[in-house]
Amino acid sequence: MRALVFLLLAAVANAKVYQRCELAKVLKNAGMDGFRGISLPNWVCLTKGESNYNTKVTNRNSDGSTDYGIFQINSRYWCDDGRTPRAKNICGIRCAELLTDNIQTAIRCAKRVVQDPNGIKAWVAWRLHCQNRDLSSYVAGCGVQKR
Repeated sequence: MRALVFLLLAAVANAKVYQRCELAKVLKNAGMDGFRGISLPNWVCLTKGESNYNTKVTNRNSDGSTDYGIFQINSRYWCDDGRTPRAKNICGIRCAELLTDNIQTAIRCAKRVVQDPNGIKAWVAWRLHCQNRDLSSYVAGCGVQKR
C-alpha cells in the first residue's frame, strides 16, 4: 500500500494542466481525430468536461471506484488502483499511470474505452456537455482542422 501511495504522489508531482490547443495537437498527433468515428472536438470537449484538461484530477465515486486523470478513467473497469473491489483492469495498467503529464497511456486506454458498446457515451461529461452540440470552438484557432 505504501508503494501505491508513493506512486500516486510521484504521479501527481509530474501532472500538468494542458492548454486547449496544446491538448488538441497532442490528441491529433496520437490519432484521436476520427478514431472510431469520433472527431477531435469531441475529445477536447470530453477532457474539458471531465478534468478541465488536468492530468492529476481524481474523483472518488460512491461505489468505491475512482476516476483518474485527464479522461477520468474509472478504476472499476479500466485500471488497477489496488483498492477498487472487483476491478477488471481492461486496459491492463496501474491507475497511477493516468496521473502523469505524459498522457500517452491515458490516450491508449481512452481508445480502448470507446471500443466498448457505450463508446464515447461512457463519459458522463461528454453526454452532458458535448453530445449534439457544435464543438468547433474546442479546436478553433489551434491549427488542427482537417484540410
